Amino acid sequence: MKTGIHPAYRPVVFRDRAADHAFLTLPQALNFVRAGETPTTATSDKTVEWEDGNTYPVIDVEISSASHPFYTGTQRVLDTAGRVERFERRYGRRER
Repeated sequence: MKTGIHPAYRPVVFRDRAADHAFLTLPQALNFVRAGETPTTATSDKTVEWEDGNTYPVIDVEISSASHPFYTGTQRVLDTAGRVERFERRYGRRER
């Protein structure tokens, strides 16, 4: 990378208010090995004291993997085949 033109990566706490879950991103994880260690350049005026005793900027998010239906297993499966059959029964099958 060219020096002096890129923003600095910093640790930031992302807090999911819906699930009451927070995670800290670590700037040294530039190889994106594990979830929660993705570096970020985001900043915030609000701060929070983390479990390690340090104070980090906090960004509140509305949805994360802790509250998203796909990741929590509460996702509903839509019956698309049934919807197509119901449409064809209601309006008839279209001839080509």
